[in-house]
Amino acid sequence: MKELPPGPGMESDILDALEALGYTGALLEEEALKKAAENGLSSPEFFELCIWLGSQIKSLCNMEESITATDGVKDIESFQLEISGFLREMACPYTSLVSGDIKDRLREKEDCLKLLLFLSTELQALKILQSKKVKGSHLEKHNEIIQEMQTICEALGLPNSSSSGIPPLLTSVEQKVKDILSKVKNNHVGKSLLTKPLNSDQVERLEKINDALCSEYECRRRMLMKRLDVTVQSFGWSDRAKVKTDEIARIYQPKRHALSPKSTISLAHLLAAREDLSKIIRTSSGSTREKTACAINKVHCSGSEKWTWAFADLSEGILELNTGFAWYLNFIFSI
Repeated sequence: MKELPPGPGMESDILDALEALGYTGALLEEEALKKAAENGLSSPEFFELCIWLGSQIKSLCNMEESITATDGVKDIESFQLEISGFLREMACPYTSLVSGDIKDRLREKEDCLKLLLFLSTELQALKILQSKKVKGSHLEKHNEIIQEMQTICEALGLPNSSSSGIPPLLTSVEQKVKDILSKVKNNHVGKSLLTKPLNSDQVERLEKINDALCSEYECRRRMLMKRLDVTVQSFGWSDRAKVKTDEIARIYQPKRHALSPKSTISLAHLLAAREDLSKIIRTSSGSTREKTACAINKVHCSGSEKWTWAFADLSEGILELNTGFAWYLNFIFSI
């Protein structure tokens, strides 16, 4: 990387950057900054500013190196080593700060100003990127809400007028749902499983619980899907099946790609859950096995009297994941 020219007004650039970053230390005056740069490593204020900039940068990006506080003059050498490692990891363009004798790198006033200018401008860039990332996530969340509202409007037969804003749409949806419910029997939908309102703290706790469960269920889903892949792959081991590899793939792959390891359960499912969902059904019960049994449950293993129940296991596993949501609801109501 090409070294940047220092320029005559580094002090002004540093002060502007520090003010924009919210620095409130002792070096916000030009004369104080010049004096600290002249004194270099013997200036406590220079030490503190470097440590502050380093900690701010480390909090915004995943860095291995860091700049920590020192204990007097005896730790100046360790501080220089930390600065050197920190600048190398950040690909500092000033060769005078990353090469040569490590004890001579911050002896000159200009080098000290270069260090502060580099750290302050890098921190500014990181804050800008972080701000854009936050705005992007908010925009993505807003677009997701708009899509959900459009889906609801399509399901209810309402005109899609998202340009008018979310609140008017919610009012229209509420009125439409009330009109529909007024035309059906009282017990048509069933009683809500959630009988008490949730405050913001409870909602936050429930979202954390749901995230943990979704992560666990995703792991289990991936295991089941891997078992399915291995089982289907084993079907092609026989000589008769080897000539039908393309046909098997043509039938299997579309169905396989339709399976997602990600859980779609969210807090909205809790709010929409009815009382009958709290009944946990054993995956090995007779009524459940009637729904999971099929002609390909039993796959004969060549040269053996054993039977592989791969698809039965897979069906039971998937049903167990769905039934797990009922356990999730019961767990929620016990907290």
